[in-house]
Amino acid sequence: MTMADTKAAAASGADPTGQALRQRNVPASNTPYAQQYELDEKKIHGKKKESSFLDILDEWEFIIAPLIFTAFAFFTRLYKIGLSPIVTWDEAHFGKFGSHYIKRELFFDVHPPLGKILVGVSGVLAGYNGTFEFKSGETYPEELNYTFMRAFNAFWGILCVPLAYYTARELNLRRPAVWLVTLMVLCENSYTTISRFILLDSMLLFGTVATVFCWSKFHRLQRESFEPEWFFWLFMTGLSLGFVCSIKLVGLFVTALVGLYTIEDLWNKFGDIKMPVPELAAHVGARVVGLIIVPFLVYLLSFALHFAILTRSGPGDAQMSSLFQANLEGSEIGRNSPLEVAIGSKVTIKNMGYGGGLLHSHIQTYPEGSNQQQVTCYHHKDANNEWWFYPNRSEPDFNPEEEPRFIGHGDIIRLIHTQTGRNLHSHDIAAPVTKGHKEVSSYGNLTVGDDKDHWQIEVVKDVASRDKSKIRTLTTAFRLRHPVMGCYLRAGNVNLPQWGFKQIEVTCDKSNNPRDTFTHWNIEAHTNEKLPPGDPGKYKSPFFHDFIHLNVAMMTSNNALVPDPDKQDDLASQWWQWPILNVGLRMCGWDDKTVKYFLLGNPFVYWASTASLGVIGLITGWYVLRWQRGFQDLSHDEMDHVHYSALYPILGWALHYLPSVFMARVTYVHHYYPALYFAILSLGFLVDWTVRNQKKAVQYGVYATLYTVIIGLYIYFMPICWGMTGPNQQYSYMKWFSTWRVSD
Repeated sequence: MTMADTKAAAASGADPTGQALRQRNVPASNTPYAQQYELDEKKIHGKKKESSFLDILDEWEFIIAPLIFTAFAFFTRLYKIGLSPIVTWDEAHFGKFGSHYIKRELFFDVHPPLGKILVGVSGVLAGYNGTFEFKSGETYPEELNYTFMRAFNAFWGILCVPLAYYTARELNLRRPAVWLVTLMVLCENSYTTISRFILLDSMLLFGTVATVFCWSKFHRLQRESFEPEWFFWLFMTGLSLGFVCSIKLVGLFVTALVGLYTIEDLWNKFGDIKMPVPELAAHVGARVVGLIIVPFLVYLLSFALHFAILTRSGPGDAQMSSLFQANLEGSEIGRNSPLEVAIGSKVTIKNMGYGGGLLHSHIQTYPEGSNQQQVTCYHHKDANNEWWFYPNRSEPDFNPEEEPRFIGHGDIIRLIHTQTGRNLHSHDIAAPVTKGHKEVSSYGNLTVGDDKDHWQIEVVKDVASRDKSKIRTLTTAFRLRHPVMGCYLRAGNVNLPQWGFKQIEVTCDKSNNPRDTFTHWNIEAHTNEKLPPGDPGKYKSPFFHDFIHLNVAMMTSNNALVPDPDKQDDLASQWWQWPILNVGLRMCGWDDKTVKYFLLGNPFVYWASTASLGVIGLITGWYVLRWQRGFQDLSHDEMDHVHYSALYPILGWALHYLPSVFMARVTYVHHYYPALYFAILSLGFLVDWTVRNQKKAVQYGVYATLYTVIIGLYIYFMPICWGMTGPNQQYSYMKWFSTWRVSD
């Protein structure tokens, strides 16, 4: 090889071993891989005296190209966005949640509040008053500007396109590959469709894409540690993490990706013996603040806004503590309720553990064990949550005419279920789920029963008084000890199977742990005509208690969202179906008069990105094997490029996808969309890596073909994004597989 050939090879990237550099006896440059390529190109061609129009376009491509892509994103995401005037798919949920924010009524959902707050903001900006019920399939009223609310949501999906462009640049992909990645995000049919409705998915996707972009910017600045720009992108990464986790807890997966990167980065710095210990400590401290404290504060702020906005009683009251409910406008909790509890009081009893519900019973019985009436904890308010305080069987029966007998620490009482008249009961039978505990049931009646119907009051604390001689509504925390077996009534957020309606299991636990809040109870609602009304609502629940309580309730309810074996869910899908695009999802009714939308991805984007994951794995394995045999195929910069531009996207895909494999809850195709983005990045790297040393004609041909296929398929399947009108059969051409129920 001549010297000219060697220089040309080095400039084109065709010399992966760095042989040309070694021949010149100079150290390898620290300039990133793609930038080195561009610099070498300039050295070869020289600097022109006059810049042509094409040169200007080339120089400003990093602004012009994303603007063009974004303009197309505006068109594809907003065109005909208001075509369907009916509440479509999960708009029934998230539109309704936005209404609650506008009306300031407390509600409960399994997702963090920020995305729903933003839905509420879109409603306010649209002039919506919050009165529409968002029933599925119902037509929007004329006064509700649903088109604006959808467009507000689409904006987050639009932003993903330029962010994908700049992320690909930061990952050192060459310009054609950067365009390829951006085009795949722009022309991914499922991304277009999901962005056009009042849902949280476009916000979740934006948060994921923004986090990866900020992380990639921060990574590129590692040689400029503690510079202002370095700090800026560190904290922007933290803000993005806080944003995405405040939309859905799926954001924890991209948080794990950034966390693993941070661990690796700090481990490498720890191994740098030239780095002073104070500098290493500063690196650790900066990351703790930027990537842990900042995201947590954003997450915390979203709940502070949630509680600050929702000041009125609403359908989610029962998910919160009794003290929290007592301070809501319009709540009946604590209003005119007698302050002190007596024999003959009718009450509801709230578990004080995080996420705890109301002590509940219903006529259904346990299918195994005692076969007696079930006792559970239930978050929704109904008459089956009501209990009478009654004397134990060794004391005189309750006489409504006598003076009230107040209940306090050490008293032994019975609890009678008001709807069925049965006693709260426990016995030496294993609980249905938590086998180490004893079963709790409702048994007998006022006359039929035994001493296993007895419970002894143990007062833990009272936020209003040190006096334990009486139980007080809302403010007294107490435990219920079974005198015969020595166990404590407990509700530990374990969900019963379907036969128990997924309600929380109530058990009797022999572990005597006074600090176990799941054994703590308080009186929530209280009725007793013999007692004067009190006002315990002046005591407020601490913010952090409410914050933790709501998060535990969210996780408990989310875990209960498992498939019902007795019901056929035509919309649900399995994890293995997503990467191969085996199935889509109908978002609305499918009659000829309805505007129909079908969640289905661009076939090439799905199949090629899925295949790229395995191919990159094989390529990486090949280089590892050759490295072990002593071959130096890759320079340090090239290994770094593979590491961060290929392996980290694959890791991001795995972190988002693999939990679905083991997840017991019901799943749908849109659960794959964050993982799909990482697969798209992987495919962009694979194409860039594969053709980087090929002739220009080959590269142009490959990219032109890919661009054409992606755009062509996107246009081919565009009706499923913009809305299919008229008879279903006219869209049968899009039904490539029987599982794609486009025209059935």
